[in-house]
Order: sequence, then C-alpha cells, then structure tokens
Amino acid sequence: MNRSKTAADRRKSSVERIAVARFLADLLDQRFTIPGTSIRFGLDPILGLIPGIGDAIANLAGSAILLIAAQYRLPKIVLLRMGLNIAFNALIGAIPVVGDIFSIWFRSNVKNAQLLERYVSAERQAPSAGDWIFVLAVILGIILLLIGIFVVLIWVVKQVWHTV
Repeated sequence: MNRSKTAADRRKSSVERIAVARFLADLLDQRFTIPGTSIRFGLDPILGLIPGIGDAIANLAGSAILLIAAQYRLPKIVLLRMGLNIAFNALIGAIPVVGDIFSIWFRSNVKNAQLLERYVSAERQAPSAGDWIFVLAVILGIILLLIGIFVVLIWVVKQVWHTV
C-alpha cells in the first residue's frame, strides 16, 4: 500500500487548512452583526471582556492561523507580519473596553487569513513593500513605546523619590 499522499490528497488537505483559517478568522472577528448597523464583530472582543484570560484565549485561537501559515512555509517576513498583527491586537486588547473596541476595528485574524490566502495562492510570491513597511513601522512603534514607558517610569521614580 502506498503511504505517500497523492497530489489530490495534498490539495484536499490544503483546502481544508485554508478553510480552517477562514473559519477561525470569521468566528473571532466578524461572525456577528450589531443589529441596525453594518458593524461586524466576533468572539475576540467578547472573550476580551473576561478579565485576565479572555484576550489570551482569543489570541491563542488566532495564533492557529499563524501556525497554518508556518506549515505552508510562507516567507518569514509574512509570518512576522502575522505575528505582529496578533501581538498588536493583544497589546491594545489588554486595555479594558478600549481594547475590545479596537479589536472590532483592527480584525487581526481576518488580516492574517487574507495574508495566508494571498501568499498560498501565489507561486512563492515575494513579500511586498507594504509588508516590509508595516513590519518596520510596528517595530519602530514598539521601540518608541518602550522608550516612552521607560521615560515615564524614570519620571515616576523621581517624583516618588522627591516626595520621600
């Protein structure tokens, strides 16, 4: 018996993995509609309302799309961009209420599913300039955020030190 997968089996497996990614993106980011509006949301902002673990559960579920992308051996820059989408959603999502509203707007899982489909459908498409610009902008933003946190921390320590 031939244990190797046939081309048809590989295509079927590929279609199933893409379907799982689409399903997760839809479930987490746009499954429901606010009545009377065109605003769509998913379980991500709902789970985010659970203190402590809600955002972790939502982002862990969204990470499955990143794992599927890694199975396809997408370019590392695309995997990085997808990871940054998740991290950005997790970082802002940690802010009560504001983070949940942000998650409705940002839709990191839909973005990641679209990146997955774009790069899987193409024959080893090179990362676009937009991919690189996005990644560099996020890295710069994180560096600036860390510098800002450090500056505020020093200021707070100085304020506390002078009042003691």
